Amino acid sequence: MRRRLVRTGTVMAVAAVAGVLAGCGSAGGAAPTSAGPPVPGATPRSTGRIVVFAAASLTEVFTGLGRRFEAANPGTSIRFDFGPSSALATQITEGAPADVFASASEQNMATVVRGGAATASAVFARNVMEVVVPPDNPAGVTALADLARPAVKVALCQPEVPCGVAAAAVLANAAVAVRPVTLEADVKATLAKVELGEVDAGLVYVTDVRAAGPKVVGVPIPARFNAATRYPIAALTAAKNADLARAFVGYVRSGDGARVLAAAGFQPP
Repeated sequence: MRRRLVRTGTVMAVAAVAGVLAGCGSAGGAAPTSAGPPVPGATPRSTGRIVVFAAASLTEVFTGLGRRFEAANPGTSIRFDFGPSSALATQITEGAPADVFASASEQNMATVVRGGAATASAVFARNVMEVVVPPDNPAGVTALADLARPAVKVALCQPEVPCGVAAAAVLANAAVAVRPVTLEADVKATLAKVELGEVDAGLVYVTDVRAAGPKVVGVPIPARFNAATRYPIAALTAAKNADLARAFVGYVRSGDGARVLAAAGFQPP
């Protein structure tokens, strides 16, 4: 893991639309393959490059949305930096150069708005949690309650990041006491522990299980115990390309954006 708290992933989205959500294998459903009509909000001035700070759980779907946006708007380029929403919010309020912020937590977005880095935001999706295990499920985890067994090695997100907050709510709702062997910086790091077989189970978002495909297996959490997180997005006040930032926000919230999000397993806001 890198020394920086935020595990960033830079995506220069220049490819065509095909394979937007190729990792979404476990629950089926692929993104549409047509770029569609021009993006809502785009203008002749909506060209150039923007930097989008986005929650780690948005990695696959935003990468695909960026490709679609570029295909519909020649002359545009989007760079994504993915990581835990709490750390991204801190970086933005401390002056990190970014044009758009998409958070997995309304609280972290509120921090950005209070700090003057954005004037308003809009929720575009929600997500729920799921237990994730390796394909061979060595610990025999078949239910949320199994995470409390002393022999089961569990990975959770750090308590201050959105996936950690949601995991804590799930465990509290179900009255399940878990002693994790590791607390990871974001949901992708938690998922990686399971993929590598370093733990027996983890708590991640449904969308992350789907994106991982055959690398993991999901164990559903009953609705009465599950917890949801809502995703707000905002164009930032210090955006160097305000037109393009607003256009991308508009696209994420458009009908086409909603269809891509739904195909990745996200729920409507």
